Amino acid sequence: MTEETPGFEEKPDVPSGATDDDAEPKAASEEAAPAGDADQTAGLTAQLDQVRTALAERTADLQRLQAEYQNYRRRVERDRVTVKEIASANLLTELLPVLDDVGRAREHGELVGGFKSVADSLESIVTKLGLQQFGEEGEPFDPTIHEALMHSYAPDVTETTCVAILQPGYRFGERTIRPARVAVAEPQPGATPAAAKEEKADDEESGGATEV
Repeated sequence: MTEETPGFEEKPDVPSGATDDDAEPKAASEEAAPAGDADQTAGLTAQLDQVRTALAERTADLQRLQAEYQNYRRRVERDRVTVKEIASANLLTELLPVLDDVGRAREHGELVGGFKSVADSLESIVTKLGLQQFGEEGEPFDPTIHEALMHSYAPDVTETTCVAILQPGYRFGERTIRPARVAVAEPQPGATPAAAKEEKADDEESGGATEV
């Protein structure tokens, strides 16, 4: 059994020819290694943040361009529809005199034979294109869709009323391409409207029936 000599400390093996000064730089480099790894990680994190920022900017640019393109497509489609409606309205406006002639021929009983077939086809086509005729006798006068060519007074009306349709009106979609040309009648000044007279007579009859 070997006895340890008091006061003697064992030292790590040192290569032959090496001194204590040679071992100290090695320990210092081993301690500096973790600091170098931290700097490298920080650099990579910064680069990653830059890449993320650039990606977010490019994504925002792409979304903005996509929104602008969608708005452009909507404007083009809206303009295309508007141009088509204007062209159709102009064409239908040019056909209105022909439709008026067809209407007069029908009123006089002259719409017969081949002429009737042509007229029916024409009216069918313009109806499919969206042309709508309006204007009827007895309807209230509306200056936004009626054009009064004749005026008179009548005791049997309670408001300004279309009493004759001189030319029918036509609309295309929401666009009025020709107002209905009408003769209107207003209530006779100072005269009691017929409806008011009837109502007054009914009141008198009902009142007389309840009297004892």
